[in-house]
Amino acid sequence: MADQIYIGYTFKVEPLQTASEILIAELGYAGFESFVETSDGVVAYIQKDDWHDSILDDIHILTSEEFSITHTFEEITQTNWNAEWEKNFKPIEVDGLCTVRAPFHEKTNTKYDIIIEPKMSFGTGHHETTHMMIQHILKNDLKNKSVLDMGCGTGVLAILAEKVGASILDAIDIDEWCYLNSLENVERNDCHHISVYQGDASLLADQAYDVIIANINRNILLADIPTYAKCLNPNGMLFLSGFYTEDIPMLTEACEVQMLKFEEQIQRGDWVSLKFIN
Repeated sequence: MADQIYIGYTFKVEPLQTASEILIAELGYAGFESFVETSDGVVAYIQKDDWHDSILDDIHILTSEEFSITHTFEEITQTNWNAEWEKNFKPIEVDGLCTVRAPFHEKTNTKYDIIIEPKMSFGTGHHETTHMMIQHILKNDLKNKSVLDMGCGTGVLAILAEKVGASILDAIDIDEWCYLNSLENVERNDCHHISVYQGDASLLADQAYDVIIANINRNILLADIPTYAKCLNPNGMLFLSGFYTEDIPMLTEACEVQMLKFEEQIQRGDWVSLKFIN
């Protein structure tokens, strides 16, 4: 993995909502592996071996008159990716209780100090959805509970869940880079109760959890909510994020069909995170 070279595309999207979700879906179908949603668009990565000059020809949203999307791209090796990461990343603090920082930052005095080196994975805490999920974990009692972190990215949420007292944790992501990065970050934070798997909700068979954390996107959540409901123990908690305010009714309806009750909403900008209980 260390020798792989990636092509990184930086897209600026107007208007941001809806368009970025469609763009990510189309890019994923074209072979792009990893995505980071930014304040004004999307950064997407594809292995150089899978890239060709016409890679964007079938990305139909780029020619849509409804949206204005511009892009630049550059070749990225893991080495210079890490250099960019070190240059641009600053520690974040959530509610005075949790700090997410890189290995080269000084240790903090917050109760929960998490060290993350994301490389090309999603989940540094800077994005609104990750930040809100951290807030949910800090506000709710996870002590001695079993937890699923679905779409784990860097593994930051599973790591925090163990630090606040969860006893058994599974972290799952379909992206190989995220899977490998989560393994590294779990070890880096001296966690001993987190199992990391590569895959999707099809991995969930007879598993049962007290808490399920799913920070993905609206369409995947809608497809997987019935599976989450089956895997959730009585009185269990389901935390969802990765969608906008206008998506709340359809997500809430999908949960209510599964007899999950809405309990709490957190919002940062146009992004939302919801809590449901079984």
